[in-house]
Amino acid sequence: MTALFRSLPREGCHALRDRTLFLFLYNTGARAQEVVDLRIEHLDLKAPAKVHLHGKGDKWRICPLWDETVKHLERLLAERGVTLAPSEPVFCAHRHRPLTRFGIYKIVRRHASAWDTSTTEPRRVSPHLFRHTAAVHLLESGVEVNVIRGWLGHVSLDTTNRYAELTLRAKAEALRECEVNCGTSAATRVRAVWKDDKALLDWLNTL
Repeated sequence: MTALFRSLPREGCHALRDRTLFLFLYNTGARAQEVVDLRIEHLDLKAPAKVHLHGKGDKWRICPLWDETVKHLERLLAERGVTLAPSEPVFCAHRHRPLTRFGIYKIVRRHASAWDTSTTEPRRVSPHLFRHTAAVHLLESGVEVNVIRGWLGHVSLDTTNRYAELTLRAKAEALRECEVNCGTSAATRVRAVWKDDKALLDWLNTL
C-alpha cells in the first residue's frame, strides 16, 4: 500500500482526484458502490471528521476520516471552483458526472496493475482489494474482529444481537492504528497470530 501511494502521480488533470479516491477507499474500506453513491452532504469535514456511507441492505454507517483524507477531500472539492450543491457527487468523471463502478475500477487498474500477483492463484488489484487491505491492517494492529465487522458494515443479521453497537469513538481509535504512513517500511510489520486462523482468513475473503 505504501509503494502504491508513492507511485501515484502528483500532477495531471486527475492526479488529485485519483489520490483522494485511493485514500478514501483505504481509509474507510468502502465498497465501490458506496463511493459511487457518496454525495457532498454525506461528508462532515469538521473535527472530528467523518463520512456517512450507505451500504448493503439500505444500512448507513459512520466512519471517521484521517486528517490526510480530509485535506485531500477539501482540495478536491475546492478545485471545482464553483458553489457545490449538497446533492452533488464527491468523485466525478468528465463534466462533473459521478464516477461509476466501472470508472472506479478503471482508475484503480490504471495505477495499480503493476502490483498484480504472479502466483499460481493470481489476484488482480481492484477497488475491493482496498477494503480487504483495510481489514487486514486493522487486524495487524490488534483491532478486535467484531470492531472490523462493524467498521466495514459487514455484520450479518444473525450476529446483530451478539455484538454491541460500535461507537464512533471506538471506530476512530481503531482507525488511528492503521493510518497510512508513507515512511513506514513493510519490513517493520510482524506476523500476527490471526494469519494462522483459517476461519478468520476465510471470512476476510468474503469481504
